Amino acid sequence: MLGEPEGYDARGRGRALGVRIRPRAALAAACVVLGLGLIGGAVTGSWLTGDSGDGGAAGTFAAAGTLWHSIPVDRLFPPTVDGRGAGPGGADRTWTRIAVAPDSGCADAFDPLLRKALSPVGCTRLLRATYTDATQSFVTTVGLLFTKADAPAMRSLAVRFRDEGLDRRTDLLPRPYAAPGTVAAAFGDRQRASWTVSVLTEAPVVVYAVSGWADGRAADVPQPAADAMKAGAATPAAQAGLGHEAKGLADRIERGFRTTAGQATEKPS
Repeated sequence: MLGEPEGYDARGRGRALGVRIRPRAALAAACVVLGLGLIGGAVTGSWLTGDSGDGGAAGTFAAAGTLWHSIPVDRLFPPTVDGRGAGPGGADRTWTRIAVAPDSGCADAFDPLLRKALSPVGCTRLLRATYTDATQSFVTTVGLLFTKADAPAMRSLAVRFRDEGLDRRTDLLPRPYAAPGTVAAAFGDRQRASWTVSVLTEAPVVVYAVSGWADGRAADVPQPAADAMKAGAATPAAQAGLGHEAKGLADRIERGFRTTAGQATEKPS
């Protein structure tokens, strides 16, 4: 008597070929896949939200510190940056990159006291670019400082900046990149009007921005972006929206870096 054709049951109905998976085994496998997906999503999510993780996050942290030499500059500092809702009163902004500084060390990039405050985490590489707004009225230098620090050292620095208000002191400012032959050619130390500094804890990176007028006018007293953006702030920097320029651009460069770092360090499935 001939056997039944492979792949069919006694009534001629099709059945799956190969090994049959018992319901409990199938459920267990599905749970494993779901669990891996949740873990992967949590790691990527920590990059986008700024939450630090543990375990595999240590490798991600270290890998992020090497991105300065493997990611194209246009991904770190896009030629144009959309600042929807970033201006005073929620006005839209668009920034155009006018110059990228040669990658360098940190010796001349910060005021002496800021350089001293950052010294515990070291300096592997500093990347900077200068942007102008759509009207070419303002100029802003944004920087990515890649440090030599581990995760605990970055957390310690972030706590110190927060608790001691180091990001609000007018004697701890980043310096601008005044690119010759551009509207930022006269953007020197005396032209700094507002600034912001953000110490990341899920990557060995410090993000900052400093803004001023494009016509080279001096700022009497620089004002932290957080203060210049407050309702009712009446300083020249606040009235001109220079706090929004610094904070808005820095936030978007930081957000882009988080996304790029998350994609670059994500393990293929």
